Amino acid sequence: MSTTLNWGILGAGNIARAFAKGLAASKTGKLLAIGSREKTKADAFAEEWGAGRSHGSYEALLADRDVEAVYIATPHPFHAEWAIKAAAAKKHLLVEKPIAMNFAEAMAIVEAARLNDVFLMEAFMYRCHPQTHKLVELLGQKVIGEVHVIQATFSFQSSFNPASRLFNNALAGGGILDVGGYCASMARLVAGVAMGKDFAEPMHVSGAAHLGETGVDEWAVASIKFPGDILANLSCGVAVNQENVVRIFGSEGNLLIPSPWIPARDGGQSKIVLHRKDKAAHDIVVETDERLYGIEADTVARFIDQRQAAPPAMTWEDTLGNMRLLDRWREAIKLTYESEKPENIQTVHRRALAVSPNNNMKYGRIAGLEKNVSRLVMGCDNQPNLPHAAVMFDDFFERGGNAFDTAWVYGGGSHERLLGQWLNARGVRDQVAIIFKGGHTPHCNPHAISHQLSESLDRLGTDHADIYIMHRDNPEVPVGEFVDALNEHVKAGRIKVFGGSNWALSRLQAANDYARQEGVQGFAVVSNNFSLARMLDPIWSGCIASSDADSRAWFTRTQIPLLAWSSQARGFFVPGMASPEKREDAEMVRVWYSDDNFERLKRVNQLAERRKALPINIALAYVLCQPFPTYALIGPRRLSETETSLRGLDIALSAEELKWLNLES
Repeated sequence: MSTTLNWGILGAGNIARAFAKGLAASKTGKLLAIGSREKTKADAFAEEWGAGRSHGSYEALLADRDVEAVYIATPHPFHAEWAIKAAAAKKHLLVEKPIAMNFAEAMAIVEAARLNDVFLMEAFMYRCHPQTHKLVELLGQKVIGEVHVIQATFSFQSSFNPASRLFNNALAGGGILDVGGYCASMARLVAGVAMGKDFAEPMHVSGAAHLGETGVDEWAVASIKFPGDILANLSCGVAVNQENVVRIFGSEGNLLIPSPWIPARDGGQSKIVLHRKDKAAHDIVVETDERLYGIEADTVARFIDQRQAAPPAMTWEDTLGNMRLLDRWREAIKLTYESEKPENIQTVHRRALAVSPNNNMKYGRIAGLEKNVSRLVMGCDNQPNLPHAAVMFDDFFERGGNAFDTAWVYGGGSHERLLGQWLNARGVRDQVAIIFKGGHTPHCNPHAISHQLSESLDRLGTDHADIYIMHRDNPEVPVGEFVDALNEHVKAGRIKVFGGSNWALSRLQAANDYARQEGVQGFAVVSNNFSLARMLDPIWSGCIASSDADSRAWFTRTQIPLLAWSSQARGFFVPGMASPEKREDAEMVRVWYSDDNFERLKRVNQLAERRKALPINIALAYVLCQPFPTYALIGPRRLSETETSLRGLDIALSAEELKWLNLES
């Protein structure tokens, strides 16, 4: 950088002091301001470290126009809130490790940085140090052959204080988040480099721990298996001293890193010990005159225009993978923090949940429902836990989404429970439309539907389904029996309207003919597969697609709303996901690979380039621009996927473009 980067530090604790000391010796940084919740504490910090300004609140620090980059140095339960607010204030971000309490919060921080176009890095300072760069070089040279086993430990013994951040469950105490993240990030780095990548994701994670009287892990271990049978043993703790080293064992020798986490804090020498077969061990010395935290600050400045640092510093995907591993470690030892429990779950930004006035959501009306229904429908089957579900559902709601699709069979009921917990925590049941699904094969009969509906209502904590959809059809049951059974639930107030998923349109038409004859409610919606790509083979047994010309003509004639699942062909139109040569994904090949679909992909890419849109946006717009009512079921696993999907709402396709995309002209 040609100019000095003006830093603000948010929080005035010990780690803030360590960073301020390093920043003072950096080549690029200047401590301009400190922000604390106590003005006297901020004043004392500013005087001690030469900051020109002190602010008595975090908000005031973020409002300081001259602050360009912010180091988030609060205890980790507050990282997400203030990192997101700092990103919204257009401040570049260095967030103390762990970047958040769990993957969901980390994802929200990354998305905030991306949307606000600011730099973001998780502050694993050892990843920026020349010692780590040297380690990557040695592993790349295969000085110990093929890596087989990694051992990483970071542990210390602190005096027990139930109110301190190290032992307080409400403050996400314990070893895994405080220091276990170092071990996890090292193992992922080493395994990744051994595989020719920047980092590796584990195939298997197991763990054990001692949970103390406050319910946090006072010491814990994890066993990890990476691809290629690379194994790792991680050990951490806040109540036991261990040997804080990293050992890497390979086919031709081993490496020892005596000081992996805080190498030469104030500059000087550190070393890596190499021991090859049949040769004496020798030290590989790494020397620098720069301070550890100063190197970290300079790393931010060096890569600020790229918005994230280059490996081995923590990239966004590296951070997300590391948090996912820590979640799995905690899951293995059954450790949940107070703030992650249903009764305590808050919005990640700590604001009241509200629909953004600047959203681009579109809505439709379904006969029999009093509320509008968003044209995008959130699928509730990709959320592994409540923190993740809450972040995803909150974001969708704030973007104007009010329709949620779930099913009795999803996750053995776990996904309905997660949605129900979110509804209860947010108090928005009257503002959303919930789609229930039941009657999946082999339990597809009127009796099973009644039983499953009762269970679904209980799991979701509500007294009615806005839309109830039969998940499958059973041709052995006369359509009239299904219509009569569903109308009983309508009369009882348990269902507003109902429909069928994976139903042949001839059967559904017969059901509606019966309903008209009997003067009762018929099927109001259909939820079959509908997408630009032709489904060659059912994704799951019993699935039915309605993308063909005859089906489109039926929907155009009847104007019955179609709730399209796999509306974006499960990623077929995502750049790089599908090509005739790319055949690793057996399901993708089986379901979508054909000459006509690849021609559709070619045309989507051409139109996307002309419209300056993503191909996936064009594919979604194809579904939403039909001459009959359509709603697209989406299944995002990340916030970025939700945001990308919403862009498709703003693309209007003409009848000629629809025909051209579908090879009809």
